[in-house]
Amino acid sequence: MASITQLFRRFLERPGSIDLAPFDRTVASAGDREERIRGLAELPEPSMDDLAEFCAIVREAARRTLGLRPYDVQLVGMLAMLSGNVAEMATGEGKTLSGAMAAAGYALQGKRVHVISVNDYLAQRDAEWMGPLYGSLGVSVGWIAETSTPEERRAAYAKDVTYGSVSEIGFDVLRDRTRTDVSDLVVPEPSVALVDEADSVLVDEARVPLVLAGAADPGDSVPEMAALVRQLVKGYHYELDDQARNVHLTTKGIDTVEQALGLELYDNATTLTEVNLALHAHALLTKDVDYIVREGKVHLINPSRGRVALLQRWPDGLQAAVEAKETLPASETGEILDSITVQGLITRYPEKCGMTGTAVAVGDQLREFYDLKVAVVPSNRPCVRTDAPDRLFEYAMEKDHALVDEIVEVHATGRPILIGTLDVAESERLSLTLSGRGLECVVLNAKNDAEEASIIARAGERGAITVSTQMAGRGTDIRLGDGVDELGGLYVIGSGRHTSSRLDDQLRGRAGRQGDPGGSVFFVSGEDELITHYVADEYAKGVPDRDLVGHAQRVAEGVNMEIHRNTWRYTRLLEHHRSLVLGLREKVLRGESAADALSGAAPERWSELREAVGEEVLQDAARQIVLFHLDRCWADHLAFLGELREGIHLRALGRLSPIEEFNKEAKPAYEHMLAEIESRSVATFESASITSEGLDLDGAGLKRPTATWTYLVQDNPFGTEWERILNRLTTKVRRRR
Repeated sequence: MASITQLFRRFLERPGSIDLAPFDRTVASAGDREERIRGLAELPEPSMDDLAEFCAIVREAARRTLGLRPYDVQLVGMLAMLSGNVAEMATGEGKTLSGAMAAAGYALQGKRVHVISVNDYLAQRDAEWMGPLYGSLGVSVGWIAETSTPEERRAAYAKDVTYGSVSEIGFDVLRDRTRTDVSDLVVPEPSVALVDEADSVLVDEARVPLVLAGAADPGDSVPEMAALVRQLVKGYHYELDDQARNVHLTTKGIDTVEQALGLELYDNATTLTEVNLALHAHALLTKDVDYIVREGKVHLINPSRGRVALLQRWPDGLQAAVEAKETLPASETGEILDSITVQGLITRYPEKCGMTGTAVAVGDQLREFYDLKVAVVPSNRPCVRTDAPDRLFEYAMEKDHALVDEIVEVHATGRPILIGTLDVAESERLSLTLSGRGLECVVLNAKNDAEEASIIARAGERGAITVSTQMAGRGTDIRLGDGVDELGGLYVIGSGRHTSSRLDDQLRGRAGRQGDPGGSVFFVSGEDELITHYVADEYAKGVPDRDLVGHAQRVAEGVNMEIHRNTWRYTRLLEHHRSLVLGLREKVLRGESAADALSGAAPERWSELREAVGEEVLQDAARQIVLFHLDRCWADHLAFLGELREGIHLRALGRLSPIEEFNKEAKPAYEHMLAEIESRSVATFESASITSEGLDLDGAGLKRPTATWTYLVQDNPFGTEWERILNRLTTKVRRRR
């Protein structure tokens, strides 16, 4: 009975099923008041007690300050967000304004709002653009960026509404977790998170860890390993699996490596790991697809946005291996002091909402991981874009020739064309091909993403050809030039299907904004990675049919969903540990719990020092001691859990559940950590030099890292070593069947 009820409720709450009728009635009532509100010399102070009145006031405020009169659907989107939902609004429907009105509504309820964007550019642009609207409503607004100083950050967070990228807000949270004085804290207690491009932030990047690291020395054997694997021959020394996602040494390869290094490879775990990392960097990570080299540094490309992931890196070993592959100096490496996933960051907020153009497709994930529902807001004008069926080919070369022919033919009419490619290398190959056919195009990819706003703004002009690696989260509308309407509007061409149908929809959505004419088509071949990686066993060569392409996308989306779910299974216990530790830390930082603990554990020492240095100095010393050991033990706990997870998949060979085994070992490790904090703190207190000038930190061995920095870790694209082994075993078993 319970399962039937659950299924029934799941059907009723399917993504996009939220009833918009109450919002529509409120907006209609606001329309009845519009003329009266417009006739007032000064707008009344808005109140959230009467939502219709608030809608009427905020609409007039936007008209007066921004020259924008919000459409009814923009007010509906605002109300959906104020009700704690993710509003799905099509590209060009004015999400920025809807989000600002919703943020103001939350702020007027006395709540502190963080508008979380995908990058610094959008955070600054939107805060400054919407600033006059906020000011007219009596709401203060600020923004933070990578270049913001601590003082600027503190001032921005003190505003009613703060705009910032998800990474910068996360880094501020991590840095606050190492503060030893309350006055140094930057981020106030969270209240409301309003997430722009919600599907990208909450789903695509949910499992990305944000890291705070302390300085350490890099290893010096990495360049040697890179030089060694450079000499190995594919198919002789090493082999790739059928999907080119894993690589392993052959028997001959093992012999060659062992002779070169003068050791037994499988008797030396450290060397084996270094060789494997170098081999993965050499064979599986491709320049201009997975990363680019710019100004002497390796920059990762965000796979869901096609742009440089400015602060992102692979785990240290793989990052160093790629740098050595490109004969570049190793970037800083260090010990992880603390980390938090994007999902862990967002779930800190008691209230969450968001907006995006494509939410329904990930509605189940939004509900499962964030308890968020999707409200599908209709467009202001009906979409008249013509979406043609996919053009299907057996071979990639056939597809490429047909795609270029299509561009040449359409360009001859003067109609603007936007081509979405899957990676940087493809965008540059296409640019060269078009140039050879006498056509000039503008390329928007990870190598010139700083120019994106101006490039996108011109993409709708007559005769324009724009090539882009991704259009998700670009934040700029494409407006049609003079006479383009008569030519059919913007024509969008996809050079292949993405692994997520949402990315296809985001690309398509660039045409046909606000009732404009437009068209779209995708070119797909049986050699595209979507087919070869996800449905290779079901593809019997020849021209793939549309059902197979759709099936491949569903498989890819299912794989990513399971990865997300599996990551959360492992991090859920860690997040629980983190919340407990942060609770302890808050008591130490803001209260007298350190003094209570140490005075109780060493009463004689406490009494002696209190008479010598005074209560205030002693309490500060106690706080410094306990905070140091708490932070030190937490970093050790993170390292232990990282190593535990790295090898836990081996337990599956013994028919044990890796996640259950992980939890079984993590729980006593946490208890051990608490005991260590206490014992180390007491030992330090009893031996440390504490004078009237305070605690001698260096003398007590309480030296914190001289330098810290923050970055994001892109998930290891190949999984852990044991995951790769299990994958190979599973593949072999499948083949035998």
